[in-house]
Amino acid sequence: MVLLAVLYISWVFIDTALNRPQPVPPSTTVNDITGLNSIAVNSVIAPTSLNDIVNSVKTTSGKISIGGGRYSQGGQIATENSLHLDMRQFNQVLNLNADKKLVTVQSGITWRDLQSVLDEHDLSVKIMQSYANFTVGGSLSVNVHGRYMGEGPIIRSVQSIKLVLADGQVIEASQTVNPELFFATIGGYGGIGIIGEVTLHLEDNTRVKRSSTVMDIADYPNYFKNSVLNDGDIVFHNADIYPPNYQSMRAVNWSVTDQQVTQSKRLVDTHQQYILEPALAELVARHDSFKWARQYLLEPILYRFDTVHWRNYEASYDVNQLEPNSREDYTYVLREYFVPVENFATFTESMADIFQLHQVNVLNVSVRHALPDTGSMLAWADNEVFAFVVYYRQGTSEAAQQKVATWSREMIDSALDANGSYYLPYQLHASDEQFARAYPKAKEYLKVKQAVDPKLRFSNKLLERHFISQINNLGSSSTDE
Repeated sequence: MVLLAVLYISWVFIDTALNRPQPVPPSTTVNDITGLNSIAVNSVIAPTSLNDIVNSVKTTSGKISIGGGRYSQGGQIATENSLHLDMRQFNQVLNLNADKKLVTVQSGITWRDLQSVLDEHDLSVKIMQSYANFTVGGSLSVNVHGRYMGEGPIIRSVQSIKLVLADGQVIEASQTVNPELFFATIGGYGGIGIIGEVTLHLEDNTRVKRSSTVMDIADYPNYFKNSVLNDGDIVFHNADIYPPNYQSMRAVNWSVTDQQVTQSKRLVDTHQQYILEPALAELVARHDSFKWARQYLLEPILYRFDTVHWRNYEASYDVNQLEPNSREDYTYVLREYFVPVENFATFTESMADIFQLHQVNVLNVSVRHALPDTGSMLAWADNEVFAFVVYYRQGTSEAAQQKVATWSREMIDSALDANGSYYLPYQLHASDEQFARAYPKAKEYLKVKQAVDPKLRFSNKLLERHFISQINNLGSSSTDE
């Protein structure tokens, strides 16, 4: 026993000296926030430096999967028998140029940790999700958007990235330097390479005041066009459609103001214990009467008061506000669909019909606005769109998951029929035909992947579902030619 202990300690010392990340024992299980996608990988490495990532690639030969906050919900963070890179310890701010409003970070940093640094300089993230728990690299990989008016996908705020390719090369990419790699990687779901470092454009931190308006759903497009679209003071905008009738909605704006804040904290506290919010979400999920109470009792009281936050506070919400006590029998999941602004009415009518027909337990549908994607190969919007973020509860049984698959495909068809698309970070229910219609530039992406990752080392369930077989087909067709 003593001899084994000495040998183990010696191995750890040598491994550390060689600056190699230490793997977790074989058959480690990786899962995402839903608990629905348990995947056994060979080993997990938690890099802390760019050199760690390069060594991980160069000293191995098999599949590599990449995960950050693990909020993608359909197996996009792993695949079986892969070396899994857990990026959450790769989390440092490398450079902040406050004058130029630029920051360079390691890709595993969360938005919330970055906000702590930026807030000291009265700076703010330009584009991110509504919650701050996600990693920067994960956000780039799925090309997120948020509630930011006058913006769109996060690619619009990225100056450049450093990318580790399948052979261990470190490549810089931007819209002007290696643009093919840049536009394939952002929104590329970890299939092109490992995002190492990211340089982002920033904005000033400002005070923002909340206002809200309740309206019939049919009135929203005109309201948005006349009262929101060209109001340069609005920083955040979303509109919540109330289930289960889907006939009315509340639009919420946060506009720049000089008024004093009503919330003294500049950022939401980390590691809070949330009791009330998850309990309310559970009640709304369990009983339609609580959906009614939310719409007609709770929110009218909540929105009656003037509220002024710092922009950073409003951007630093914790997703644990919504985390249930258990996900064993039921879990909470997201879907998202993108529809051209002119087709709002057509899509919302179809959406309501599908949800009511299949008795989907929707807690909320949040509508956001996004400008077109400026070039990513897997762009989810090539024109101006409304994004419909659907938050719902589903059972974890096989039968419940099959039920979700059925209405999910119907919703994708509805979005496609409205000349829109659907978002890829969620459960993999789309058919190959639906994917091809929604992402017509996928072949360009696949050709880049084939060029820089010919052995298909970077993989996950999404890539396997829609991409890997097509790469093989591309290879066959090019041989025939």
